[in-house]
Amino acid sequence: MNIVDQIRETRDISRDALATLLSTDDRELVDHLRASAREVADAVYGKTIFIRGLIELTSHCKNDCLYCGLRRSNRSAVRYRLSDEEIYQCCATGYQLGFRTFVMQGGEDGWFDDNRMCRIVGTIRKQYPDCAITLSLGERSRESYQALYDAGADRYLLRHETASPEHYARLHPAEMSWQNRIDCLFALKEIGYQVGCGFMVGSPYQTVDTLLADLQFIRSFQPHMVGIGPFVATHETPFAGFPNGKVNDTLRLLAIIRLLHPHVLLPSTTALGTLHPQGRELGVQYGANVVMPNLSPKLHRKDYAIYDNKICTGEESAECRACTEQRFRRIGYETVVSRGDFK
Repeated sequence: MNIVDQIRETRDISRDALATLLSTDDRELVDHLRASAREVADAVYGKTIFIRGLIELTSHCKNDCLYCGLRRSNRSAVRYRLSDEEIYQCCATGYQLGFRTFVMQGGEDGWFDDNRMCRIVGTIRKQYPDCAITLSLGERSRESYQALYDAGADRYLLRHETASPEHYARLHPAEMSWQNRIDCLFALKEIGYQVGCGFMVGSPYQTVDTLLADLQFIRSFQPHMVGIGPFVATHETPFAGFPNGKVNDTLRLLAIIRLLHPHVLLPSTTALGTLHPQGRELGVQYGANVVMPNLSPKLHRKDYAIYDNKICTGEESAECRACTEQRFRRIGYETVVSRGDFK
């Protein structure tokens, strides 16, 4: 039995298998990995792609993560906050376009406190009872997560970034805690959210061992969603001079995650599309089944600059729904009007 079939059968991976799959030039082995991941995804979700409408609420952030363009030390970052009405208009536009999940994402911004966010979530829940509401607003207290869940939020995305405390410390300022990030993820799951974690591929100081720890964390935590994308170096951050993560590594890791966790909701990310013109289609071919076009007001899309050269217009725009559908239809997949829940 080759290593791909062994991963598929055992839903586990060894360090040697991971190192081989990330370094191999054996096209036949890579093609087998890709095809196996797609077979597993198709068996659970069919040839469908779930679309989520992304709304980027704020480019303010209290944190100073070393890789992020929104870090508080970046004096050139353009800061904005969407008003309640702008958010509701994004939802109205998205609903008309057929989106049935809204993903509200932003930096850790105290302006969007529990009172404000519970009001926003409650209003959207009342107006669109058939839609899923996903939040990605970073680390908050358990009480905050509970209040937002009670207001109507369904899902929460919080990348764990790395399962290695030592690696985490090299990516974040001293005031940020790896243990708190992990505690937040477990609190979200205990409250009842569908929870997403994830990491950057090719982040500075990442090794085969840290990646193996990430994969084993995903195996044990069993998240409903996993978001991975290539690291993209960003100006005016300490990591500006580091190389970008590799598209091929990201694709292979997407496929491995699909084999380890067959039912997971797995986005093909904007970062993949930023580094490769067919990046999101390739992600789907390697086992991804979610894409998140941008519903944010065009005025602010370029300002949510978490990394350099982020695609934010044209086919990334939610208005180009027909373009998105056509791109995936060419590779044999249909985007569907659905909440796209975890099965």
